[in-house]
Amino acid sequence: RTTIFLLTVVVPLFPSRASGQANGEGFLFKRPTVHVGIQGGYTLARAGGPVLDFARNELTLNKRDFDASSWGFQLAVRASERFDVAFDVGFARSEVGSEMRDWVDQDQLPIEQTTTFVRVPVTVSAKYYLRGRGRAISEFAWIPEKWAPFVGAGGGFAWYRFKQEGDFKDVASFDVLGLVLESSGETPAAHVFAGMDIALGPRFLWTVEGRYGLGTADTDSAFGNESIDLSGFQGTIGLAVRF
Repeated sequence: RTTIFLLTVVVPLFPSRASGQANGEGFLFKRPTVHVGIQGGYTLARAGGPVLDFARNELTLNKRDFDASSWGFQLAVRASERFDVAFDVGFARSEVGSEMRDWVDQDQLPIEQTTTFVRVPVTVSAKYYLRGRGRAISEFAWIPEKWAPFVGAGGGFAWYRFKQEGDFKDVASFDVLGLVLESSGETPAAHVFAGMDIALGPRFLWTVEGRYGLGTADTDSAFGNESIDLSGFQGTIGLAVRF
């Protein structure tokens, strides 16, 4: 009975051959022109620059503490057989606790704080496919290739927020102060990438990509107007649909 119930529920969800062929504007009967996808993965921060160097020297932080899970959205429009113009929005956020390396409070307890680092790149890219993505069968059908590697480059801007909240030792007065130090803003950003589309069917596909982003921003007075490094490598896998 369970099997019959599942078949009753699931089978109507599959498109019938007749209904698919009746739709003259459907995907199977024209070359797709739009690619929409979401991605998830992980970002490895380069974590250079005066602000992050100072944080690692004074606090119990290391470069890998600024790594983060990442998420993204992409809308790509076909410009030619091999080229797409892609619009991307990404998001990466790390949050980690730490202690001052060389200081404790008057009770010999650690001086603790939390560091949050958020990066949101918004970019436009030229995406070049190294082989054809599909082939036309007569003038009424387009058949996708199983896999299609690509490379690309682009630029735009990246919004960031760097926040440290907790207790800090004032080396002038030797007092322990509760502080919230925060800086945010936008800066130009660029990236290069390579990856592959793997077809799941005529419409849906996996997208696997490696991307290296470049960007440096000047912080607010809370961090002495020093620069903060937003660069790093990102690896993602996503699900996309073609229209």
